[in-house]
Amino acid sequence: MAHDWLLYIAAFSIAFGICIVTTPLAKKIAKKLGAMDYPKSRGYNKEPMPLMGGLAMVAGFFAALLIISPFLSELPKRQFAGFILGGIVIVITGMFDDAYELSAKVKFSAQIVVALIVVLSGIRLDFVMYPLWEYLKNFSALLTLIWIIGIINAVNLIDGVDGLAAGVTSIASICLMILCIISGTELAVVLTAALAGSCLGFLPRNFSPAEIYMGDTGSTFLGYVLGVASCIGVFKSYAILSIVIAVLAMALPILDTAFAIIRRAINHKPIMMADRGHLHHRLIDSGYTHKQAVIILYGLSAVSAVVAILIAIQDYRATIVVAIFFTILIVMLYTYRKRLDRNEGNKK
Repeated sequence: MAHDWLLYIAAFSIAFGICIVTTPLAKKIAKKLGAMDYPKSRGYNKEPMPLMGGLAMVAGFFAALLIISPFLSELPKRQFAGFILGGIVIVITGMFDDAYELSAKVKFSAQIVVALIVVLSGIRLDFVMYPLWEYLKNFSALLTLIWIIGIINAVNLIDGVDGLAAGVTSIASICLMILCIISGTELAVVLTAALAGSCLGFLPRNFSPAEIYMGDTGSTFLGYVLGVASCIGVFKSYAILSIVIAVLAMALPILDTAFAIIRRAINHKPIMMADRGHLHHRLIDSGYTHKQAVIILYGLSAVSAVVAILIAIQDYRATIVVAIFFTILIVMLYTYRKRLDRNEGNKK
């Protein structure tokens, strides 16, 4: 299909501009509603920080979507309505959580409702994986529920250091946008373009040292959009490779969440119980500064996103080169950290 690049650029620009303008307003709303993140043992802020910065991203995203959607050549109205309704529910839940600290059960129940709204609107995981998919396609609704809820929580879990969730989601959404352009899924391109614009518009005030946090209002919404957009644009277009591509596009939050679940299961702790075992915590505890840890994770996310795109365009030689580069980068970071530790030990 022929792409209207002007629409994609407009979606990104509108979301970016409105998010930048409304972030100070979100800060005022958070303070007025008492949605503040007070210093705690797991956190890094030494002073109370306003939450609900996600309101600015939501405002930018929905403004872009509502302005651009009438110009789309194809707009599945039922699915679009389901996506909007689910987005509203997840945002309201996030706002209540930021202001009143909802229990894990309440938040999880709300996520199930949101995922059900999306599934009932007709959005489903749909990929070809013979012969496995022949047995699983009857469970596509359940798999879609699990996928959306999983991505929502994956992004929420990495929101632990200034600028990490917004930056990683920017990278993931740009990757998904490119994949959806290749596959020709217009609505998914607009969703991911608007999401990237919103995240990058919020990042200047959220990068270390942050002025405001996105809170669950933002993190759960970002995960929701990524989850639904991947269902619409990736799983319906890349056949047997769709799972690999989708996971690589959002590798950091997915793998970090998987490791967290395994870690807590081994330690016989509740899955929803917070800890300091996430990748960003480990990097900072090993001696990297907040900015260094975030930039390292940005780099890892970018490399995995590039690999996803290369696999999608079936450039396997370039994929091998990037994989080798990725391995070398990890070895260099490990060696650099060991060298710093050795130098610090000699000074003592």
